[in-house]
Amino acid sequence: MNQQQKMAEHGAVEFRGIQKKFGEFLAIPDLNLRIDPGTLVTLLGPSGCGKTTTLRMLAGLETPSAGQILIGGRDVTALPANARAVSMVFQSYALFPHMTVLDNVGYGLEASGLRRAEARDAARAGLELVGLAGFGDRLPAELSGGQQQRVAVARALVLEPEVLLLDEPLSNLDARLRRRVRTEIRELQQRLGFTAVYVTHDQDEALAVSDKIVVMQAGRIAQADTPEGLYDAPNSAFIADFIGEANVVPCDVLRVTDGMAEVRVMGLTHHLPARGFAPGAALMAIRPNAIEISPAAAGRAFGTIASAAYLGDHLEYELASDHGVLFMTEAAGRAPLAPGHEIHVALKASGCALVPAT
Repeated sequence: MNQQQKMAEHGAVEFRGIQKKFGEFLAIPDLNLRIDPGTLVTLLGPSGCGKTTTLRMLAGLETPSAGQILIGGRDVTALPANARAVSMVFQSYALFPHMTVLDNVGYGLEASGLRRAEARDAARAGLELVGLAGFGDRLPAELSGGQQQRVAVARALVLEPEVLLLDEPLSNLDARLRRRVRTEIRELQQRLGFTAVYVTHDQDEALAVSDKIVVMQAGRIAQADTPEGLYDAPNSAFIADFIGEANVVPCDVLRVTDGMAEVRVMGLTHHLPARGFAPGAALMAIRPNAIEISPAAAGRAFGTIASAAYLGDHLEYELASDHGVLFMTEAAGRAPLAPGHEIHVALKASGCALVPAT
């Protein structure tokens, strides 16, 4: 590999035919994935899907049963964690409570043999990088949760890793602080251009920070795409329901013309991108905000309001019908319709997608 190729691969990650067994249990059957340099890729999925095991194999904390892991074009499969160009930010922060913030950030540098004065200079630069200049003399207990998380990020970044690994980094923060810190992490990653692999079970978090999301199911990649691609064009009912929530209902593709499908769904006719579907049975994923309701004319009711909730900026409804219970949302602007109210339903032009029936 020449110098130009090496530079192009710096920070790239590749899993080639990775398997991971725990005893007789095959947790990861066959993982093939490339993560481009300078991108933030999130591993997302329900508990037990293999996302944390995948991250731990990349970190060198678990050994694959088969396959190769490459970082920057170099095979690191057999290397220990301390010989890989990665740093990890843990869910628990793992800060030393008896050390100052500055000593926490510089600890890894000193442990690797850097002189104390140089390590402290690098630690101060790291704290400035994450907006905590002047906090070096404090103890971790004197910081907020969000500030502690930024210290953990600074400690990882001063080691100048090719890849930063983040394992559920925001799960210990409350909802408001979680939103702020995830924005800070994303802005820092984009500004510095490092490669990051991020593990979370939170769909909103993944949508907010990622260049690409890899959704895992039973140790396999169910779909890997941009946040927009996953939300607008899910490739299965599982993805449609897991990313952003959806009502998944049976439908019939009546005809396809110039890439657009005419679909019969819940007694309605709807037109949407065909996405390669041919006429026949399918499923339609309908986002909660793609449903519109209005009071039904006599004898033309689609169903009734089963429940209604006012949540400040929007309303949430459950609709009871012959087609099952549908969940929908709409922007606040009118008083909620009362449970038992008969309604008519329409579908918006966007927010619906065809997914395979099997």
